[in-house]
Amino acid sequence: MADILSLKESVLVYLDRSGGLKKLCEDCEYFNGSQQTEAVYRFCIGVNPADVLELDPVLGECVLHDPLKATALFQSVCFLAIKTLSLIEKIHMESQVNVILKFTHLPPFPEYTLDLSSFPRLCRPLRPVSMEGLVIAMTRVTKYTQGARFLCTDDDCPCSTGFHHIRVHAPGATESATVRNDFSCMICSSQLKEDVKFRVLGDKQLVELIHVKALDVLRGYEQSSMRYQSVTLFLRDELCNSMRIGRYYRVLGIPAHVHQWPNITWSVEANSVQPWEPLCDCKVSARFQELWKGTASSLWRFSAIVAHCFGLDVAPQGLYDTLKLSLLLSLVQTRIDEKDTFHNLDLLVVTTDTLILDRLMTYSLSLAYRGIRHQASGEMFACLSRDEHGAGTANIHAGSALLATGGICMLGDLSYYKKDKLDSIQSVMETRTLSVFIPGKKYGEDADQQLSFPVQCSFWAVTDSSRRSGRADCGALGTAEMGAVPAQLADAFGLVIECRDRVGEQALLAQTVHTLQHAVQSGKPHDPSCWEFSTQDYQELVAHAQGLRVELSPAAEKIIHGYYMASRRVRSQGQGVNMSVASIKLLISLAEAHCKLCLRTQVLEQDAVIAVLLCESSVSLKHGASALIIPPDPVFPCDLGDVDGLCKRDAALDELHQLILRFIYTNAPGADTYITEE
Repeated sequence: MADILSLKESVLVYLDRSGGLKKLCEDCEYFNGSQQTEAVYRFCIGVNPADVLELDPVLGECVLHDPLKATALFQSVCFLAIKTLSLIEKIHMESQVNVILKFTHLPPFPEYTLDLSSFPRLCRPLRPVSMEGLVIAMTRVTKYTQGARFLCTDDDCPCSTGFHHIRVHAPGATESATVRNDFSCMICSSQLKEDVKFRVLGDKQLVELIHVKALDVLRGYEQSSMRYQSVTLFLRDELCNSMRIGRYYRVLGIPAHVHQWPNITWSVEANSVQPWEPLCDCKVSARFQELWKGTASSLWRFSAIVAHCFGLDVAPQGLYDTLKLSLLLSLVQTRIDEKDTFHNLDLLVVTTDTLILDRLMTYSLSLAYRGIRHQASGEMFACLSRDEHGAGTANIHAGSALLATGGICMLGDLSYYKKDKLDSIQSVMETRTLSVFIPGKKYGEDADQQLSFPVQCSFWAVTDSSRRSGRADCGALGTAEMGAVPAQLADAFGLVIECRDRVGEQALLAQTVHTLQHAVQSGKPHDPSCWEFSTQDYQELVAHAQGLRVELSPAAEKIIHGYYMASRRVRSQGQGVNMSVASIKLLISLAEAHCKLCLRTQVLEQDAVIAVLLCESSVSLKHGASALIIPPDPVFPCDLGDVDGLCKRDAALDELHQLILRFIYTNAPGADTYITEE
């Protein structure tokens, strides 16, 4: 008894020092403002385990290893404080005080950490643990019983009135453990009956969390024998809607065994939820630092060599350089910033050889912060199932697009998609929102419901131009056959790249020789004259570039704005094509991405020129050439096999720079105010 009193004294001292008593008084004022008398009153108390251990090691050990006992101690102290200070007159029994301990953190030791990939889980003690994972599914918010009042059916029994029998939800308890009709009076053993008007309801939501490495299985680049199993979290009351599908979180919770005869399921009662991101090494490798210093004399060369030497395990040197650069730009630009604003760069590749390009894009996916390769047998956006934990409500499972939040979703060859699926992709890409319809009758609700989820990923796709779409040829100069992709869907993709077979049979021969050499001489340099960078080098480069925060220089802004205005006027008058505001966003994204890839923090004219060339090529493939006449592959107009090739490319880009300025000066309204004729 003395030990219990000592622990309660320590609880009181901690509440006084931490401000818990002050918060308790504020919460009581809120309850006094309500005219309704309830069975239980819920109080959330913040607990810092380090401070508790410093104050009283025995109480600290109880908080960390026996949270139910610690909750009872805090409940008793709070009840005494409420009655002593006359804070709530409607509370008569200690059981009416429902205390929830909210942990600020847990000790950083393995004993308090739960690895979601470890098994078995049933052998662990039921104490607070910390875990990190990815949300892959969640239910709608439903109701559960926080507490209920029961009265004895024997009128002569003292328990037929008052608050002697109070049932309160405990971690791991089902609804039937709180409310049912077979409870007996603890005094006379008569049957208890619930006083329904005193029932207190709260919000409940179920979330499925899985280990972060589970996404590596969905990249499609390397096959793994690992299998991951999700864990179910119970979010209650203020924690509901605190998690979003496709996001990483750190959760403090108490494991619990949920008994649903004849099964016992293992789940976690969430105590606190915080957004979390896996740590990554963002240091640029020494090889890339050496290249960056060696190419400082030209603002064009670093990104050119980085793209030229990219993916040499898949495609030979000199082929698909524009596509490689575009993939790297998309990888660098795709991110969610500190203000939760999403930056994306979608990519559609038009080709007649989908096999090699599919391999190249799959390889690039391995560099993404998060990359998902959509499987034909899987769900692209979301699907529904019935919750298996007793609620019977709809459980929303994430598809490939939601799992790729903050990263890349690779769709593969669009030629194999049906029209309804292509329409769905187009709708999601245009609105960046996914709507999920939940039929109420099927999932135990009175009314149907429609939920919306933001889609925050970049889409990569390939279309086989040899598969004719059957559309009448518009005859516009410069347009490309998009295969089975409708024109509206092609417009939804920001950037369209056509991989032309510029050298005919020589390209096929080069790819064949490269494949054979790679099979026979694996691990040896591909070309003695080419820089050699490992996959890890590129991963570190992309991660570092993603973290750079860049700003537009006035010169770059003038080029982007001037090109948009000039192109809008020329194409609307000559072709009837409306250049939407999305074109401005695409230009800025491309310029910022090229600036990051070059490891700079200010977007220069050269970055804007690359953005204009890529954008103009993309628009020409969809709608035909304009008055700005550029070569078929303007970003890589010549071979980069040696230094002479780099010099020729620099000279060609300088000429294209001047060509763009003349185009702006001639066609953009008011261009003479910021661009001189010279």
